[in-house]
Amino acid sequence: MSHYQYHVFFCTNQRDNGEPCCEQCNATEIRNYAKARIKQLGLSGQGKVRINSAGCLDRCELGPVLVIYPQAVWYQYLDRSDIDEIIESHLMNGQLVERLLIDN
Repeated sequence: MSHYQYHVFFCTNQRDNGEPCCEQCNATEIRNYAKARIKQLGLSGQGKVRINSAGCLDRCELGPVLVIYPQAVWYQYLDRSDIDEIIESHLMNGQLVERLLIDN
């Protein structure tokens, strides 16, 4: 059994050369929002949900992106409302958010 039901990694990479990256799309701010929202909903902790930052996930052209393990489900998102939908649909109810999926 996994330590967490869901382990969510947000790419928060910042490229120094000016090439597109997730951090240009406020990835850290959105990740911080997701972490706070998960805590607020009582979904954080062992056996539940863990939100983490990740370095480059090498999906820059699709960014900003996150991946949820153990299923390895990849999402792209634009704003807090997309994150709210991922939390409610996927993390709370086990339903994929089809419109935000990468590698559908």
